[in-house]
Amino acid sequence: MHVLIVDDEGNIRRMLRALLESEGWTVSEAGSAEEGLADVGSLHPEVVLLDLMLPGMTGLEALPRFADDAPGVPVVMMSGQATLSDAVRATREGAFHFLEKPLAPEAVLATLRSALEVSRARDLTRT
Repeated sequence: MHVLIVDDEGNIRRMLRALLESEGWTVSEAGSAEEGLADVGSLHPEVVLLDLMLPGMTGLEALPRFADDAPGVPVVMMSGQATLSDAVRATREGAFHFLEKPLAPEAVLATLRSALEVSRARDLTRT
């Protein structure tokens, strides 16, 4: 599985990279929504982990653009400062799931596995 992590915090990206690579997954990183959007088309990730609070374009602003640029790729939102209304809005606007920081490794892995299963099942029904 290939995961694109979009988070402005380098320590979060490093922690997630270590966790996911230990599971055998390929990881790409972006420090901003703009960088992630520029790379998503060429990287072809199977899942995007997108932080809510980013400098410049926020994760909520970027969410529909990821859906346009990478249709069918589940986007998992994450934040340590989100309100319930942020989580509800993200889900309504197409986020697969919303994870709260600090991230629990088991929750991250379970969410990504679920996103991958749903994405693959959707692909099978389209063919």
